[in-house]
Amino acid sequence: MKVAKNIRILREEKGFSQEQLAEALGITRARLGAYEESRNQPPIEILILLADYFKISVDALIRADLQRTNPNSLMKIGKNRMLLPIQVDHENNDLVEVVGVKAMAGYLNGYADPEFIEELPVMNLPFKIVGKHRAFPIKGDSMPPLKNGTIVVGRYVESLDEVKDGQTYIVLTKNDGLVYKRLYREKKRAQNIFEFHSDNPSYSPYTVKTDNILEIWSFVCSLNIGEFKQQELNIDNVIRFLQSYRVEMR
Repeated sequence: MKVAKNIRILREEKGFSQEQLAEALGITRARLGAYEESRNQPPIEILILLADYFKISVDALIRADLQRTNPNSLMKIGKNRMLLPIQVDHENNDLVEVVGVKAMAGYLNGYADPEFIEELPVMNLPFKIVGKHRAFPIKGDSMPPLKNGTIVVGRYVESLDEVKDGQTYIVLTKNDGLVYKRLYREKKRAQNIFEFHSDNPSYSPYTVKTDNILEIWSFVCSLNIGEFKQQELNIDNVIRFLQSYRVEMR
């Protein structure tokens, strides 16, 4: 079991004996030994204790193979003490992972799995980035002038409070997976609802509750695959695109 091996790895990285860690957690050494040797499964309250103590998410503690994953490649997210698996180079600088078309299908299940993220290819950008970035392919024609297959680079948004009305975001939701939309707060009914708008008027807006949102990445830049057709470059599309285009640099 991964969780048993992960407990041992985290303990040894801290230089603790079983007795020292057990004392820190407020449990017996025998109980901790049973978890490390897979003789017993730790209950949720123990998993939370371990996660808080080692500053690692419960999800990563259970699902990740920490023997293969650099602990420094787990990033703290907001106040929830959740952790986002990321890739880093030898100097501990963030790399921009590229979620390809094939990986898109598995991203909803693998977004919190360090092993899944570790398998993604990486890319460099021609400017210094601030914050965690990731690249995603656009599907469909709902956000012109970006067309199907365009790569959009997003910066990770740690809190929903950072979302600004009228800006574009790559959003991972429980029901729809990854989508790229222009977001607005739904003010008429409740603050915990966002309106998702497409720039293509053929697509109607729809609402998403905040508890259905798993990740949000703010638009940074796009990489177009192939040239634009003449009809794709109408003035309205270009204006909308330029208004949303923003590159954040230190």
